Amino acid sequence: MSLTTLLRPIALFSTFFIALPVYAQQEDADGAPAVWQETAVKLPAAPAKENLLSFNPNASGTMKFAIDAKSLTVEKDEVVRYTLVITSAAGASNVSYEGIRCKTMEKKAYAFGQADGNWSAAKRDAWDAIADGRVNRQHITLAQDFFCDGSRVAGKAENIIERIRRNRPLK
Repeated sequence: MSLTTLLRPIALFSTFFIALPVYAQQEDADGAPAVWQETAVKLPAAPAKENLLSFNPNASGTMKFAIDAKSLTVEKDEVVRYTLVITSAAGASNVSYEGIRCKTMEKKAYAFGQADGNWSAAKRDAWDAIADGRVNRQHITLAQDFFCDGSRVAGKAENIIERIRRNRPLK
C-alpha cells in the first residue's frame, strides 16, 4: 500500500474540518461571532376549522394535512412557526404547534393540542433534521414548497399563507 493511499482518508478528513469553520464563522454587526438565539415561543389559540389551509405532502393514504393560518408566524429568529392539523379518514385529529428553521432545515415540536383546546408541552426540546423520506413528508413539503427559499425564509407570514392558500409552491 502506498503512502498516498494511506494519507488520502486523512486529507479528506482534514478538508472537511478546514471547511467547517468557514461555514460556522458568521459575525454580528460588531464583528463578533454570531450565536443564534431562539425567540421565546408564545402558544397560539387552538385552531379553528375556518382558518385551516389544506396542503398535500404527496403522501399515500387517507390523511389530510392543514396549517392554521392564524397561527403562522415568521419571527426575528427566522423560524416559521405554525399549527399543523393532521386528520385521518375516520375523523381523528392530531394537532401540533411546530417550527421550521430554514437555515438548518430542522423542525421542532413545541406543543400538542388537547381535545379541550389547551396545549400540552412537547417532552422533547430539540431541533431535528428534516429528512426527505416517506415518513413525516409534511415537513419537507412545508419547508421546500412553502416556507424556505434555500436556507432563507421565503417572505413574510402573509406571503407564505397566500402560497399555501393558492397552492402555489415555490418550485
